[in-house]
Amino acid sequence: MTASTPAAKKLFIKTYGCQMNVYDSQRMAEAMGAEGYVLTEDQADADMVLLNTCHIREKAAEKLYSDLGRLKPLKAARPDLKIGVAGCVAQAEGAEIIRRMPLVDLVVGPQTYHRLPAMARGEIPAIQTDFPEEDKFDHLPAARATRRAPAAFLTVQEGCDKFCAFCVVPYTRGAEVSRPAERILSEARDLVARGVREITLLGQNVNGWHGTGTGGEWGFGRLIRALGEVAGLDRIRYTTSHPNDMGDDLIAAHRDVPQLMPYLHLPVQSGSDRILKAMNRKHTAQQYLRLIDRIREARPDILLTSDFIVGFPGETDQDHRDTLDLIEKVGFAMAYSFRYSPRPGTPAFDRPEVDPAVADARLQELQALLTRKQKAVQQDMVGRTVGVLFEKAGRETGQMIGKSDYLHSVFVQTDAVQVGDLRAVRIVESAANSLRGELVA
Repeated sequence: MTASTPAAKKLFIKTYGCQMNVYDSQRMAEAMGAEGYVLTEDQADADMVLLNTCHIREKAAEKLYSDLGRLKPLKAARPDLKIGVAGCVAQAEGAEIIRRMPLVDLVVGPQTYHRLPAMARGEIPAIQTDFPEEDKFDHLPAARATRRAPAAFLTVQEGCDKFCAFCVVPYTRGAEVSRPAERILSEARDLVARGVREITLLGQNVNGWHGTGTGGEWGFGRLIRALGEVAGLDRIRYTTSHPNDMGDDLIAAHRDVPQLMPYLHLPVQSGSDRILKAMNRKHTAQQYLRLIDRIREARPDILLTSDFIVGFPGETDQDHRDTLDLIEKVGFAMAYSFRYSPRPGTPAFDRPEVDPAVADARLQELQALLTRKQKAVQQDMVGRTVGVLFEKAGRETGQMIGKSDYLHSVFVQTDAVQVGDLRAVRIVESAANSLRGELVA
């Protein structure tokens, strides 16, 4: 470095929550990279600290304020340190964050983080939480793959119009917005050119995507087909979906597009029609089960995962049994499950809650069933040969870790593969949350 070359500024980002936030953090890092910032893993060494928050989990705001409290000594020692809060809690709390924590310099919502560089320069107000008409992606640098990663996220859709009674997303992410097809395809081609072999399409309601494409408006199934024609893109995934947007063309894409992996995360939340109605899910348990039958008819080997909320207001023992019955019928490979926790501003916020002890007992019973199903699915993988995209070295010498076609973590003891290799692997053992395999010669 010459005497005239200024030292690079350093950016530390802590990411909470979902895959969308991981993608957003990457894009914020790219935006600030254009301002001369480089990422650091040591917040004590940073010139800017960004906390990219999520509002889905319980006590999200309290966790943020706790983390900000731990930054007070760092800010006191280095008053020039910039501290920013981004994401959904920033959107929900706004100016309250700076009122409670004056050490915070910037508050930016998920739809306005393209303004972060101008905020850091002091050119625009330090609080940006509106829902702008302009597309933030038009103002961001071109997305890039980092660390030669073979897998990447690509946001295609944001926001949600479903207004489930328990969910804050429509209020923190706004109405559904779909990116134009060509911009998605261009970003995908660029990622592939940088070494990416697998892309996971992201959206709060990703299969509700309907964007402008050649010849007019496309549906999500057509977008999948177009991505399947991108040379060098070996794998396509998407998350998270709503059952009501699993259209015929998308189901057919699972049959017709070999790059679309045999894995689908399709949240149902409950197996009780009464609770589904109270949640404003706009589908019944039987409609969900019929949909699963159609998906499996198109792709018989597909693995299904889901989300469940236990103890939603008004849930009875029978409602809980209905949920357990649905799990038995579907046989999920895995599922995320949580005890209901109220979110301010949502329709269910003021409804009487189920006794916490009862809800906890139901959650334990449900999770025990899900664990049994997961173990059975993983055990069924033993003896099968699957494709594995290797993503990193393991902790043990000579160990490599990758993701199977079915999104299982697979450990292989080998010195014959590198990060980014896609190889055939025979599964030889099932562990608690992963599989062990051997390369097929």
